[in-house]
Amino acid sequence: MLTGRLSEYAAQACKRALPEAVAQRARIHVLDTVAAMVSGASLPAGIAARKYASALRGASIANVVMADFKTTPVEAALANAMAAHADETDDAHPASITHPGCAVVPAALAVAQHTGASGEEFLRAVALGYDFCARFGIAMGGGPFITERGFDTHAFGGSFGAAAAAGALAVKTPREMASVLSYAAQQTSGLATLFRDREHIEKAFVFAGMPSRNGVAAAMMVRSGLPGVGDVFDGNPTFFTAFGISPDVARLFDSLGEKFEIADTNIKRWSVGSPMQAALDSLEHLIAKHSIKARDVERAIVHLPTEGAQVVNARKMPSVNAQHLSALMLVDGTIGFYSSHDEDRMHDPAIVAMKERVQLLPSEELMHAQPARQAIVELQLFDGQCLSHRTYAVRGTTKNPMTADEVAAKAHELMAPALGSERSQRIVEHIWSIGQTPNMDTLARLISCD
Repeated sequence: MLTGRLSEYAAQACKRALPEAVAQRARIHVLDTVAAMVSGASLPAGIAARKYASALRGASIANVVMADFKTTPVEAALANAMAAHADETDDAHPASITHPGCAVVPAALAVAQHTGASGEEFLRAVALGYDFCARFGIAMGGGPFITERGFDTHAFGGSFGAAAAAGALAVKTPREMASVLSYAAQQTSGLATLFRDREHIEKAFVFAGMPSRNGVAAAMMVRSGLPGVGDVFDGNPTFFTAFGISPDVARLFDSLGEKFEIADTNIKRWSVGSPMQAALDSLEHLIAKHSIKARDVERAIVHLPTEGAQVVNARKMPSVNAQHLSALMLVDGTIGFYSSHDEDRMHDPAIVAMKERVQLLPSEELMHAQPARQAIVELQLFDGQCLSHRTYAVRGTTKNPMTADEVAAKAHELMAPALGSERSQRIVEHIWSIGQTPNMDTLARLISCD
């Protein structure tokens, strides 16, 4: 039975050593997510979630990012998760159409503080959460689940990822874990209506806050003694049949312990919407190779896959506006988190002038190109030169991964303005050695105002 297999595997996760390559990937993704939490805490979704958690403040157990109070693991998970996806900084698993880190890491951190789990146990729970998040996202059917059914894979996958990570740290037996997964299944939700949210607040809730909160709630309920159904993925009906999913999805879980989904999860080089990652890679290449300045460019043409172009075409938010980001990159020579989120720069005369010379072209050919999310950027210069670069494998993807040092540099850039350079460096060093830490309190305090 699938429920039994998953429960047995998840219940033993914190006792099972990870291959060192997987443990290193887990450290990298924890650092990337923590940095997203810190930077996102100052954005509208992070601020709103922190105010919500403060208003409903409960037992002082788990820290909230950039806050001077503690609350219950459930509310801390929600607030920290919404900060992690307050914009487009966190990681993504493309095959499952999920964002594992923003749901899984805050859930694991909140429960680890409650249970006194070690850093090594925390890392193992995180890797487990990525496995469950990605595999359930794939099981739900990916894109058609969103476009045809109106549900959201990010929320469904994130719920099971958060529940698995939280459950591994909160309960001891396979039977208890089966109950955790059952309570998680009962709470799964998430409608594709979220994509009409232009403020990135409801999106942060559906992608991250809701699944993280629900996963932790499931684990905490079972830890407190609530029994649950032990066969939610078997029998008739099952979780899958309730959503019209074929029962042969069980095969997706056959390679647990052999293939780790955290290794197939992408990290964003740029803190902007995913469709613009490849375009900025191409612009960076052209600027560096040819010493391009904005004053040299008569016209910039950005070719993106049709669906991606629709996502980033002339959006209100600077971090998901293709024309603005292209102009910003050409004017500044690079893009950082704070420049890409600075709404005042959208009115900067130099940026506005350059943006008028940027053209976004949807491409059906790029829609079918592999690897996915490629981009072509053409620059027509005033001196008559025509330059072009096509990015095939986006920096930060598994086809072109960022190094640990690059992720650390990204994390430091995200955290230092909020926490200071010295404290940010302490967080980086602490996460690199997190497997040797006796508990998670130090990390939780470092990212809070406690």
